[in-house]
Amino acid sequence: MCAAILTLESIALGLTTPVLVTISEVALGTALAIGLGLAAACLVVAGLLRRPWAYVAGWAIQVAAVALGLLVPMMFVLGAIFAVLWGTADLLGRKIERERAEAFAAHDARQSEG
Repeated sequence: MCAAILTLESIALGLTTPVLVTISEVALGTALAIGLGLAAACLVVAGLLRRPWAYVAGWAIQVAAVALGLLVPMMFVLGAIFAVLWGTADLLGRKIERERAEAFAAHDARQSEG
C-alpha cells in the first residue's frame, strides 16, 4: 500500500512543477529541482520499501510535501491528505505484518506439539 501511495504522490508532486513556475513565480531550475526531485524521490523510495529506513524516508517526503505549501498553498491540503494516507498505510502494514508473524508463530507452536 505504501508503494502505491508514493507512486500516486509522485504524480501530484511532479505536477506542482508548472504551478511553481506559473503561479508562484519560482525560477524554472528551482521548480524543476523541487517538483521533479520530490516526484523522483517518491518513486525511488517506493522501490526501496523492503528496507526499514525507506519508511523514514517516506515520512520525510510527507513533511516536504506539506512544506511545499509555503510555495503553493494548496499543497498544505494535498500534502496533508497524502500524509494521512501514508500514515494509514504504514500503520496498517505494520499491524498486518505483526499479526502475520503471530499467526506463523502459533502455527509453528501447534506443529511442534503434535
